[in-house]
Amino acid sequence: MMTELAVAMPLVLAGEQGMFHLPSSEEVRLQPIERAGNEAGWPFSVDEGTLACVWSAGQKVVMFFEGRPHGLDEDEDFEPRGVIVTTDPMQLTLGNMVNRALFRDATSVEERLRLVAPFMTMGQKLCDQPAGARVGHGEL
Repeated sequence: MMTELAVAMPLVLAGEQGMFHLPSSEEVRLQPIERAGNEAGWPFSVDEGTLACVWSAGQKVVMFFEGRPHGLDEDEDFEPRGVIVTTDPMQLTLGNMVNRALFRDATSVEERLRLVAPFMTMGQKLCDQPAGARVGHGEL
């Protein structure tokens, strides 16, 4: 009991969540983003979506979720795909294997890292916002 308390106390004092914390929707931070018409450094295969800061394995993680397709009726179900936005090559490649088609084609991991890096920085700024924040276009 004392060992668990000693391990958990720094997390509590820092206001952080533990390894097995299941986040609520109120803790997620969101910002809609979209590709500018002539933007060459857009890393995603879709032109719009949502950048999100979520809790995973005891840390804040930046993710991108695709937007609802324009031709889809409001009453039709839609499960958006999501990818981890990170500059960690292992997470970027292996962690995103299921939805890797959400990234635009890249000739190498290095190219994908270069394209994703500015969005990772933006996502980290989003993570610094209060829990539950919804940030508008261009606010970060």
